[in-house]
Amino acid sequence: MSAAKDPEQLRDDIEETRRELGDTVEALAAKADVKAQVHDRIESTKASARRNPAPLVVAGVCLAAFVVWRLRRRRRS
Repeated sequence: MSAAKDPEQLRDDIEETRRELGDTVEALAAKADVKAQVHDRIESTKASARRNPAPLVVAGVCLAAFVVWRLRRRRRS
């Protein structure tokens, strides 16, 4: 690093540092925004279910079978 920088180079360095700091602050704010993360995750899950609904169907069938099993067991008791 040179000992003497011209004022224009210093301004450029300061501007670059500000941009990097702004990017860092944006990234930290995005990580802290739990509501937005949950929304993004829900939308991602919906899109995945639209592309391949089989796991959702299997889960529904399993849930229905469990409910029927529990109801029958409760009636026997």
